[in-house]
Amino acid sequence: MAGGDAPISNVSDTARWVAAYRARESARPDALFSDPLADRLAGPRGHSIIDAAPRLMRSGWPVVTRTRLIDDLVAKAIGEGCDRILNLAAGLDTRPYRLALPADFVWVEADLPQILAEKESVLAGETPNCTLIRRAVDLADPVARDEFLDDAIGALGSTGAPATTALVLTEGLLFYLDSDTVAELAHALARPEIAWWTADILLRMDRMRTGSLFANAPMKFDPPNGLTFFEELGWQPVEIENILVHARKLGRAPWYLRPFTYLPVPDPRKPLRNPWSAVIRFQHE
Repeated sequence: MAGGDAPISNVSDTARWVAAYRARESARPDALFSDPLADRLAGPRGHSIIDAAPRLMRSGWPVVTRTRLIDDLVAKAIGEGCDRILNLAAGLDTRPYRLALPADFVWVEADLPQILAEKESVLAGETPNCTLIRRAVDLADPVARDEFLDDAIGALGSTGAPATTALVLTEGLLFYLDSDTVAELAHALARPEIAWWTADILLRMDRMRTGSLFANAPMKFDPPNGLTFFEELGWQPVEIENILVHARKLGRAPWYLRPFTYLPVPDPRKPLRNPWSAVIRFQHE
């Protein structure tokens, strides 16, 4: 399939794709979450990407499980004193609208100008449940990224006091970065005001790398030493939520993968034979 004809034309299309999975999950009678805005954000293109995906990917069970796990981790962090969320590469995420958040809680979204403008247009008239601030920024630009972080953990105009116990969320971002860029981001986030960093990690991505679905949004980050990569940068995992295991517990794992969820969990710090994915909450040393 030629690059211009590929279902995903650029990384921003993956946001539409993920929104379509959230929309389809929300339509289920036993939905793990409710996202009434997802279908509008996904649009026909988001659903067409799912329809063009290999059959085994169409249920979207990893995305659905990841969404639920991050929802739960956000609620847990707020209960532990988190006073701000910094959602990097926020895409078409709708948590500020669909989660039960304190009205004065500050949620900051950062992404490229085009995707944020599209999101604001589609959601015009909708009211978030918290104080939502959006910032257009190219996170690949170190100067722009650091300026954004300075601003995002500061007083942010009329929002009041600066953050002291922030959580950074990078959902669906690290896959598309190379190791050097992830390391630079890890160093940039090592600030006393940032208490936690929540990310989804996928190791052994060989099959997804070669698929035509991702020809225009190649997945790059796959450290051979797994979580040791983060530990050597000072970020220690305090919670590791295995996506496949939780998919089985939540009733979303495909039948042919369920037996594997009862096997001993492999060590994500050593080279793995099979794909492994988890939502992880890190804390800096």
